Amino acid sequence: MNISPNAQRPASTESRFPKIEFWWDFASTYSYLSAMRVEHMAEERQVEVVWRPFLLGPIFKKQGKPTSPFNLNPAKGRYMWQDMARQCKKLGLPLTVPDPFPQNSLLATRIAHVGRDASWLPDFARGVFQAEFGEGADISDPQVLSRLVQDAGADPEDLLAQAVTDGNKISLRQTVEEAEHKGIFGAPSFVTEDGSLFWGFDRMADAFDAALTPRD
Repeated sequence: MNISPNAQRPASTESRFPKIEFWWDFASTYSYLSAMRVEHMAEERQVEVVWRPFLLGPIFKKQGKPTSPFNLNPAKGRYMWQDMARQCKKLGLPLTVPDPFPQNSLLATRIAHVGRDASWLPDFARGVFQAEFGEGADISDPQVLSRLVQDAGADPEDLLAQAVTDGNKISLRQTVEEAEHKGIFGAPSFVTEDGSLFWGFDRMADAFDAALTPRD
């Protein structure tokens, strides 16, 4: 049975655990690593993860970057892929360099934004990351995304229709503005309940530690 795209997670007020926002972009390599590990760490630390899909492209453009910094700086890009190979091997994750990189993640992100409060979102997000960076699939392809939505337990036809509505597009732009307001400039980023910002997969554990240690 398909899960309604409007199916809600349990209300946050019911959680007895501290919360942490996980801001991620489907085109981000280190968001891939984080998405595959964040729920494991949340369970270990007893922290509730709030998944926040957004787009880095508009933020990069305001920084004067027309594409990924890893493309603008070839040495940095070569290092990143070497590091990704090491990290994926350590975590037991597959790695295929997408062509092109970065992928066009707009439709995937719009779908994720529709389901930002839905129970199927984490499975969909992990499925997209796995297809993109594990298999080298084109995540701008509606057929690929339809399969991944269905695999996550939601209705592909309904979700793809909702994803391209003007209301959803405007709401996603507002989410990007919210990310900027929080000081987010890259992905993955983690924001604790007191507003502390941590950037990067290598700071995920620090973010969870901070979520469990309220600021004085």
